[in-house]
Amino acid sequence: MRVLYLKEIRSFLSSIIGYVFIFIFIISCWLFLWIIDDDYNLLNGGVADLIPFYNLAPLILLVLIPAITMRSFADERKTGTIELLYTRPISDFSILMAKYLAGVTLVIISLIPTLTFYISMHYLGDPVGVMDHGAAITSFIGLILLGASFVSIGIFASSITSNQIVAFIFAMFLCWFIFSGLSLLGSYATFAGFDSIIRYASLDYHYDSIKKGVLILSDLVYFFSIIVFFLFASHNILTAIRK
Repeated sequence: MRVLYLKEIRSFLSSIIGYVFIFIFIISCWLFLWIIDDDYNLLNGGVADLIPFYNLAPLILLVLIPAITMRSFADERKTGTIELLYTRPISDFSILMAKYLAGVTLVIISLIPTLTFYISMHYLGDPVGVMDHGAAITSFIGLILLGASFVSIGIFASSITSNQIVAFIFAMFLCWFIFSGLSLLGSYATFAGFDSIIRYASLDYHYDSIKKGVLILSDLVYFFSIIVFFLFASHNILTAIRK
């Protein structure tokens, strides 16, 4: 698994794909947070916090992550190289985890430069350091968990088709629906007692909970449940393809 994981990381970083992902994410955040005069601009809030960044980042990631995961298995199936993977002395689970961990690693690498936003807001506060550091740190952890969840969804979408475009569109829809679609659906108050359950099932609900500055076990369990569910579904599909 380690060899395949390193191979996947090299495929991201030795080609333009990984760098384009990182570049677009950083530049998009920089433009909306510092340049464009909108609700996400950190300088318009009058408060030294990173809430605008943590509200903006998921919207960018739910587009970019499907773009990097769409080729994970779809491309392998289209070119037939997935058959070569199956001939290696490595289990389906190891193949899946290698690709998944490589995707999560790329997300983490792209998030590391955003720590400069944290440093900037720390020194822009009046007095210096007045920002809520606890909420900023837990929100960063929440963003990593959210990105890891999106990667698992993208891997699943890529495993069910050999068409990268279909995988991208399906993954982006699933990411949006599970992140904010369920929360929006529950807010309509049309499902009686189930409205709160539907909202609770959304990624947005638990991500917002973490942004308040507290890591609650139920939120962590939810994120890991989402990741495990989609990886389990992907594993079943890969097993069926092998047969």
